[in-house]
Amino acid sequence: MNLLRHRWSSFLLRMAEEMTKSADLGSSTTSATKSRSLWPSVLRWIPTSTDHIIAAEKRLLSLVKTPYVQEQVNIGSGPPGSKMRWFRSSSSAPRFINTVTFDSKGDSPTLVMVHGYAASQGFFFRNFDVLASRFRVIAIDQLGWGGSSRPDFTCKTTEETEAWFIDSFEEWRKAKNLTNFILLGHSFGGYVAAKYTLKHPEHIKHLILVGPAGFSSESDGKSEWLTRFRATLKGALASHLWESNFTPQKLIRGLGPWGPNLVQRYTTARFCSYSTGEMLTGEESKLLTDYVYHTLAAKASGELCLKYIFSFGAFARMPLLQSASEWKVPTTFIYGYQDWMNYLGAQEARKHMKVPCEIIRVPQAGHFVFIDNPNGFHSAVFYACCRFISSNPENESIPEGLTSA
Repeated sequence: MNLLRHRWSSFLLRMAEEMTKSADLGSSTTSATKSRSLWPSVLRWIPTSTDHIIAAEKRLLSLVKTPYVQEQVNIGSGPPGSKMRWFRSSSSAPRFINTVTFDSKGDSPTLVMVHGYAASQGFFFRNFDVLASRFRVIAIDQLGWGGSSRPDFTCKTTEETEAWFIDSFEEWRKAKNLTNFILLGHSFGGYVAAKYTLKHPEHIKHLILVGPAGFSSESDGKSEWLTRFRATLKGALASHLWESNFTPQKLIRGLGPWGPNLVQRYTTARFCSYSTGEMLTGEESKLLTDYVYHTLAAKASGELCLKYIFSFGAFARMPLLQSASEWKVPTTFIYGYQDWMNYLGAQEARKHMKVPCEIIRVPQAGHFVFIDNPNGFHSAVFYACCRFISSNPENESIPEGLTSA
């Protein structure tokens, strides 16, 4: 765990070095951005737009055989009764949540899927067909990510940042007239899903957290390595970048037309060359790379939550572990065997929970367990929800290959 956190810190440092090398490429970024609407896409410094995101999403989802409906769900300009706008934006324009809903049988339980940090709903492209065979599947791009609206982000506190994610999701739920559904969140999306469920447990009948972030804090007494790393020159620079809210997306934008190549190297390495499970096909890799680039290179918004939710080293500022005793909804945790999010945090939380809780580990999978081992992931989800989709839930046992922690 400490090694993986150290790698993340080192990654921030490498991003800074790459940005310095690319500075000569970015001297005209500002003027190019202001006038990019006047230029063809191939001539823009950052060759993307909202239309590019939706088009890339459609190309990626062409791999999915189940028919779906894509819509922009209006959530208004801010929380009802509040004078504040989403993310303290100065604009009073209504905001929208990009949503895809897949065909299902009329009596199927509803499963809402929430993506993680630096991701969007298209990351679940390998899962929609199988999950839609048992659920009414709805996947969203959180406000500020993917094809959703990207208001200016000017939050200054952890509480305020959490509130915008939770409240925007609640307004989306109201607009969709949903209740009594299963909520699944991955990584940072798991953090948001858990925080939402703590505030609005009456709408959730089961919570599924896939490699969730935010269970441990820096004060847990397990961060001696962080103190030592901060004392080094690299550590000091990496810490400065974190507190300056330097995100991976900023590097991609800074590289301009060279950004797509950087994203391609990442997706090829993570999901092909160094995959811990089922590698992407050539077509999947091509379409996912295109989709990821456009979602990351678009206007900065939701990504800027990073330093307010987590301290340097990816420790939560308001850890979920502190509220474990307040859990009111049955919960299933799903982790890949090689997930850098440690399942021990979930084990500790379970000791304090007063509701049913199970921890499932999936082999041949890392943090993106639903991409690395989709079959194992589907089995884990079906098992977690067996009381909703099985005729004999009491006879269900954990599927072969999966382990209970």
